[in-house]
Amino acid sequence: MEKQDMKTQLLTKNPKDLMFQLALPGIIGMLIIGLYPFMDGVFAGWIIGDYAMSSISISMSLTLINGAISALIGVGSASILSRAIGKDNKEITDQIFGNLSYWVIVFSVFITVLGIIFASNFLDLVGAQGDIKSLGVRYLRIVFLGSIFVNFAQAGNMTMRGEGALKHSMFIMGSGALLNIILDPIFMKLMGEYAIEGAAIATVISQIVQAVLTLHYFAKKSVFVGIHKIKKGSEIAGEMFSIGSSAMMMQLLFAVQQTFLFKQAFKYGGSDWGILMSATMRLYMFSFIPLWGMSQGLQPVIGTNFGAKQYNRVKETMKIFACGATILAAISWIPSMFFSEKLLSLFNVRTEILTANVDFFRMYYCTFIMYGIMIMTLTFFQSVGDAKKAGMVVMFRQLILFVPAILILPKMFGASAVWWAQPIVDFLMILIGVVMQQKQIYKMK
Repeated sequence: MEKQDMKTQLLTKNPKDLMFQLALPGIIGMLIIGLYPFMDGVFAGWIIGDYAMSSISISMSLTLINGAISALIGVGSASILSRAIGKDNKEITDQIFGNLSYWVIVFSVFITVLGIIFASNFLDLVGAQGDIKSLGVRYLRIVFLGSIFVNFAQAGNMTMRGEGALKHSMFIMGSGALLNIILDPIFMKLMGEYAIEGAAIATVISQIVQAVLTLHYFAKKSVFVGIHKIKKGSEIAGEMFSIGSSAMMMQLLFAVQQTFLFKQAFKYGGSDWGILMSATMRLYMFSFIPLWGMSQGLQPVIGTNFGAKQYNRVKETMKIFACGATILAAISWIPSMFFSEKLLSLFNVRTEILTANVDFFRMYYCTFIMYGIMIMTLTFFQSVGDAKKAGMVVMFRQLILFVPAILILPKMFGASAVWWAQPIVDFLMILIGVVMQQKQIYKMK
């Protein structure tokens, strides 16, 4: 009965009601998840110092590799699952867990080894030096030990959302996030001169808890998936890679994007700009979190209705979620524009840095109000299985246009272009993405 209830709701319930039913727990869950890297920076800034905050923020660029693998496996699996539910294809749904687990293990072992060995080399790439670099290496080498746990928890969590289990998803990720927030200051204080290691240990412990709860969900509560033998799914592995690759690229290229931003900030503004960019990236990543939460509510609705060939509902759902996402983006954009110094002071950034540079922060955030549309557009392409267009949006936004812009514009227009190159690229890609999406919807009709 539960299977039929969820499927029926996805296929028949008013899209506006579905947005609140599915997106709200997704937003709340993702906000809680986003709190723990955010609070890592806050606690590090106040307990250890702004150099520690900067080192953790820069280090997070490398840990996005784990996020990329989780997205590759999780987004691909969720898209396959939601469309299989729409088609009543049990043969496909029975392959989801074993295939997901197989690839999590394979990639996680590889990432753990490389991350520990090359942590120092990565921090050299972003231009980190002195205390910022040494603290970052110490933090990274512990965090990478938890790769298999965070990858299983996050990929599994995305798959849960593919079957519409947003409340379970919120509970599991929220439990780990709250645990990390509790443990962070305790471990930092207890470990004294090794406080940065304490922050990393708190993170790994929370990831282990999330992984255990995720396994319990699939064993006892999953409506469509359930636990099956761990093995590569011959029928779904290729499609998982194809669809999930755009989500993976977005994470990987976000790491590349941050690498260039940090490098250019250190190059043109020294450690002051490096610290300001670290705080900016913390707030920027946290602001994105609710938008991703809403997109996870969109994915099962689009995927299931597309699988059932209910194209008018796909179109109507996209309109409603795009409006909702714009309102949600405004909630972050307004305080970023008008209360910039107060937000940045959360990280204990020195007053002299804020006084001289706060306008650069506002430059970076100026187009954020449109980012909800961008995320919904990307989720749309992933949900209908159009890996090519999803990949195109990501590649152009975060590599093909961004890298030349961040390297060339500061030379042509001065150092301030380090802060406004990204908004210019994003504005252009949002317009292109919307045009591509509307053409796709027209073809469905």
